[in-house]
Amino acid sequence: MEITDSVATILQHKGYALVQAVTPDTFVYDAIKLMADRNIGCVLVMDGGTLLGILSERDYTRKVVLQGRSSKTTTVREIMTANVICVTPKHGVEETLRIVTENRVRHLPVMDGDRVVGLISIGDLVKWVIHVQRSALSQLEAYVAGGYPG
Repeated sequence: MEITDSVATILQHKGYALVQAVTPDTFVYDAIKLMADRNIGCVLVMDGGTLLGILSERDYTRKVVLQGRSSKTTTVREIMTANVICVTPKHGVEETLRIVTENRVRHLPVMDGDRVVGLISIGDLVKWVIHVQRSALSQLEAYVAGGYPG
């Protein structure tokens, strides 16, 4: 089954919730605390409206914990992923799933030009695929039961 929906459709469905961001000079401890308080797996690293990077739990474990650094003295700038892979609202769901799979990332900022308009996670994508499959299954069941209006 081909899924023809776009990232914009997912963002409209889940809402354009405020994307959590920190500055590059934020201490890692404070960024991780924000992530824990909000129950999220990453924060964007922004300077004003400019996306500079992304900080994920993976960055923290690999670049702080495993290297014996202190999260209270290390800045986000020192460990963030600077080469951020992004998508646009026009990207298709299947293409976006391919991007997260091939690049082994869990979160993709959604950019409209130079402006961050949202954040898509692999969880958001999987939930959308399940939603689409359930809708298709319901339509098929209605058709088989003779209740399909068409």
